[in-house]
Amino acid sequence: MSRAAVLTGLGAYLPPTVLPNDELASWWDRDPEWIRSRTGIERRHVLTPGSATSDLAVEAGRRALSCAGADRAGAVVVATNTPDRLSPAIAPDVAYRLGLDTVAAVDVNAVCTGFVYALATGAGLIAAGVAGSVLVIGADAFTTVLDPDDLTTRPLFGDGAGAVLLRAGTPDEPGALGGFDLGSDGARRDLIEIPGGGSRQRSAGLPVKEQDTWFRMQGRAVFAQAVRRMSASAARAADLVGWPTGEVDRWVLHQANARILAAVAREMDVPGDRFVSNIAAVGNTVAASIPLALRDGQADGTLRAGQRVVLSAFGGGLTWGSAALRWPELPGASAVAPDRCAP
Repeated sequence: MSRAAVLTGLGAYLPPTVLPNDELASWWDRDPEWIRSRTGIERRHVLTPGSATSDLAVEAGRRALSCAGADRAGAVVVATNTPDRLSPAIAPDVAYRLGLDTVAAVDVNAVCTGFVYALATGAGLIAAGVAGSVLVIGADAFTTVLDPDDLTTRPLFGDGAGAVLLRAGTPDEPGALGGFDLGSDGARRDLIEIPGGGSRQRSAGLPVKEQDTWFRMQGRAVFAQAVRRMSASAARAADLVGWPTGEVDRWVLHQANARILAAVAREMDVPGDRFVSNIAAVGNTVAASIPLALRDGQADGTLRAGQRVVLSAFGGGLTWGSAALRWPELPGASAVAPDRCAP
């Protein structure tokens, strides 16, 4: 039987500072309900001044290892769009700080789709025999790249990290990842971007304007693309593992905003209560979005062992991706240590 990647540990970390809607809305003299009604978000966590994305990733990775009762991983893959610096990648630093010494470590940047791409990368390393286990982390400090005066983007995003430990196993095991569906559309790269600071601008000798260093997004076009791409990709992932969409127990999608999640449910003709959602409490956490939703679904019992689960995300690039698994019985979620997998 072929070698598969099996989810065996889950961890997450949110920075302690919480930014609720009432505080955020006061910056612009707006009603907090204005934010909630348009996004479904009530609060978000923001990075502590002086800390960085790698700090979030290290803590989430440590918790995922603890959940699995492990102290090692054969490789580390970090999905992020907000590394500590342009170079080098943060994954080697994260691995070092977790005591993993000289293991293979690499960053993946597919923006909000990053975690699914990182899962596929980790699964590939296991299938190829490069590593017997892979720590996959999604981490972003996206509030650091937001224009504080932009009402269209500033309320949407929060900071955080989530991680899973994958181990080598067989495709018939609970937790085995399958049904990977990945795609991109570079023709629409300008819909989601941070235009300044890259090689194109530098080689042209142009000054870096402050507004070019902030994240920007064409909201209406992104909404339409997100609904279309996630709906199709999630359905393909289910089909690849032989699951009719009506028989999928839980859909865990990138938490972009509540309206997109509702639109995907309508597009797929799937009851909305089958979609795991934590967006009200954390906002859009980019590459951390799906593992944070998994953590919360595990903690509140929405995700239960044996359920058919499909993950799907959409992000800049444009990129999209999905994967499927039967939810495993996580060892750290036992009665002995009920919070180890879902702190």
